Amino acid sequence: MGRFILLLSCIGLLYFSWPVMEKKIQNNDSFHQIQSEIDAIKNSPENSKKLDELYDQVQQVLLMFDNKLEKPQPTNEKDVKLKLLTPDQAVFSIHNIELGEAKTEIEHKLGPAKRSSLNEYGTTWNTYHDHYRNFFMVMYDQHNKAAGLYTNQNLISSKLGIKLGTPKETVRAKFGEPLTKIQKGLIIYQLDQNSDYDVFLKDSVYITVFYDKHEGNTVTAMQLITKDMEQKKTDLYTKASSQLKEGFEYQLFDLTNAARVEHKLSTLTWDEHIRQTARKHSSDMAVNQYFDHTNLKGQSPFDRMKEDHIIFYLAGENLAYGQLSSIFAHEGLMNSLGHRENILRKGYKYLGIGVAFNDKSQPYYTENFYAK
Repeated sequence: MGRFILLLSCIGLLYFSWPVMEKKIQNNDSFHQIQSEIDAIKNSPENSKKLDELYDQVQQVLLMFDNKLEKPQPTNEKDVKLKLLTPDQAVFSIHNIELGEAKTEIEHKLGPAKRSSLNEYGTTWNTYHDHYRNFFMVMYDQHNKAAGLYTNQNLISSKLGIKLGTPKETVRAKFGEPLTKIQKGLIIYQLDQNSDYDVFLKDSVYITVFYDKHEGNTVTAMQLITKDMEQKKTDLYTKASSQLKEGFEYQLFDLTNAARVEHKLSTLTWDEHIRQTARKHSSDMAVNQYFDHTNLKGQSPFDRMKEDHIIFYLAGENLAYGQLSSIFAHEGLMNSLGHRENILRKGYKYLGIGVAFNDKSQPYYTENFYAK
């Protein structure tokens, strides 16, 4: 696709420069003089602007064709809507799984996890899905019992009737006012009262309900963490490590694809090349203490991609900073319109994510999307 754009650009250049070339060919056979005229035309501000406009038009046409050619997710025998059951004991279940269930029981039903990656609790999120359909994550404790559950798909079931799409007002009517702080030992952590999520403590479970403000402040995701697991996380930010960096990166990738599937879009392919571009930008922001798509050299995301020899005809970048986990980063991005559009854009094909930590272990997240 990149070659096609280059070809069109060359045609445009030839179109603008042909009258002068024709005149020179008639009067002078010197190739070098012709080349000088071409360079002069190419470098003139007027023609440069025309070429830029041509490039933008080509991008729009390609995106239009790309969107029209977008195919729905392939179906197979397993692509059946899960029948959700009311939980037996817990207030909530996710994918008919309740906190406290053994890993052996869960994997007997579902098979092994698709991915296990380090999380902010010092253990791992284990992902279960069928090509990102029926996607959810489980965190196990030291006894291999489910101590954490999360999903951003229609897999939430409750005795109270709360599920994906339930209005925020209904949730609060059932649970009362959300927590404003969490105490761990002698430390009290204040919760953001202007956030797009609520935290409740019920039956020794911290229930975090995420809302989609672009869908009428309705339930869009849920995280369940046992009180014991939450209390073991004593620091606000988990100590930085290469394993945690990689964990956040892969978790964000999986969360993005799960969101796309929930919105009837195709999944993205992991791209290791652009992951390095994303990592470098996150690291640059963390080290130099800034937060911006344009770096201190004045380079845009597209400049950085070109510098790393990434060929693209469509590209975009999402940034997040300071969120405690990949889940909170993803849900925050989904509630930011420009970032949400990147996550749910049809034309993208590839995604690479780079995370870096500053000296306070605060994470910087960079997501680079593109198509070629």
